[in-house]
Amino acid sequence: MTAWLLKPAPAEPPGVVLRRLLEEQPVVVAPGVFSPLAGVVVRRVGFSAGYVSGAAFSASLALPDLGLFTLTELADFVRRVYRACGLPLVVDADTGFGEALNVVSAVRELEWAGAAAVQLEDQPLPKKCGHLSGKSVVPAEEMARKVAAAASARRHTLIVARTDARAVEGLEGAVRRALLYQEAGADVIFPEALESEEEFAEFARRVGGWLLANMTEFGRSPSLSAGRLAELGYKLVIFPVTALRAAMKAAEEVLEVLRREGTQVGVLDRLQTRAELYERIGYHEYEAWDAELAGRFREGGG
Repeated sequence: MTAWLLKPAPAEPPGVVLRRLLEEQPVVVAPGVFSPLAGVVVRRVGFSAGYVSGAAFSASLALPDLGLFTLTELADFVRRVYRACGLPLVVDADTGFGEALNVVSAVRELEWAGAAAVQLEDQPLPKKCGHLSGKSVVPAEEMARKVAAAASARRHTLIVARTDARAVEGLEGAVRRALLYQEAGADVIFPEALESEEEFAEFARRVGGWLLANMTEFGRSPSLSAGRLAELGYKLVIFPVTALRAAMKAAEEVLEVLRREGTQVGVLDRLQTRAELYERIGYHEYEAWDAELAGRFREGGG
């Protein structure tokens, strides 16, 4: 069933589902989900989890990835995506919207919205994309307090601690921070922007536990397959902006044709059909449900 209004309430919290996936599967691949409809497609093609990227969410609002959206905006988006697709979602909460008390509020709001995991990072505001130059990091103890606050606030949601220290303090600094964040209560460690397969392997060997690898395009990290990352010791692999980049590239190309030719006839083979769209959103399920309710009312009144 794709019609989210007609679905029964989930039997298990999404954090419980994600924890079980991490325990049972060799690796969990979570593509970036930039809209509720994209979440439906991610589930339809067979993925078991999704990733709500701060960079992709910012881009969908026509904003740079500098921490400019609010907690309210993010929680509302997560709620819409989760109820549409029902997948456990790893949610990028950037720096947690403030200090430790703000992190408590963020974790609870996002868990109530349907987040299976909340990701925090150790940059100061305004934060930067993890694969750009000129980053800085807060003191490790400050981030550890945020992680501890997040762990104390959640019920089922997993806490993902991202460190951007590789570009600032080197691999040694990233390892030290990861171990501290694990001690503070992080369930998953996310080393951002490692620069070689050897670094991925060494980090996994020295840190252990559940690790997340970011396979974003055009960044500092090499493109490794999910299978290879699993062999190196990573349990969760994200592709945060891949689908958004593909969708926007295709949309721009089609719109250029429409502007130039004044018709879309020449690109119909590149468009999703009406039938395909209706299937994705469950149009006919809603229609059948409405007809069934109307029939019951007529029977009762007659």
